Amino acid sequence: MDNQIKKLDAHYIVCGYGRIGRLLTQYLVQKYIDVVVVEKESNHEDKLDEDGVLYLIGEAADDNMLIRAGIKKASGIIAGVGKDEENVLLVQLARKLNPDIFIVARASRDSSRKMLEEAGANKVISPYDIGARRIAHAILRPTVIKFLETAFNDDSTEFQFEEVHVRQGSKLDNVSLVDSGIRQKMNLIVIAIQDKEGKMIFNPEANTKFKSGDTVVVMGSAKSIKEFENLIR
Repeated sequence: MDNQIKKLDAHYIVCGYGRIGRLLTQYLVQKYIDVVVVEKESNHEDKLDEDGVLYLIGEAADDNMLIRAGIKKASGIIAGVGKDEENVLLVQLARKLNPDIFIVARASRDSSRKMLEEAGANKVISPYDIGARRIAHAILRPTVIKFLETAFNDDSTEFQFEEVHVRQGSKLDNVSLVDSGIRQKMNLIVIAIQDKEGKMIFNPEANTKFKSGDTVVVMGSAKSIKEFENLIR
């Protein structure tokens, strides 16, 4: 299995194969994304074999284990092991081994959020907070929730959300939204643009220009999104 992992590039590492880790891994695999799971409990091997994913058994918060998982070539890592203290150490090690990797960490307690961010996590997620908000929105905005669930979870729907990065030398670099023809020619809706400093522009105006380093959030058909990715890269 180590030889298979060595061949990967720009993959994702999921640390912890509990209920959430398993669902997350299955979702990524459905999107044709390469995943390596690191799970310390050997009794999860049957599930991992059944799901057909690449995995390593051992402590995720270990330099050698993360190197075996290909962290130096990975695009992202999800720190979702049992305890927040373990996730803090895991985030620190991941950031040390790959300064550019995108790190998402799970926090069981609100008090752990700041520690995980200071350790180097790009994003800290609390499943309990998300669950509470989801229930509230389901009551207050049921139509909005139905739309988002369809857009994100129903693979049969024509329209999808995607984020695309504007690379240096792209044909759209320094071109305005209106001059790009995205809406007219590709029937895509530009939801937001995030610049390389992290500033988010929602519902950008027609004269907003794309810049290298931007991340563009679009909604449209899979075919149109693929055309846009080819153009913007």
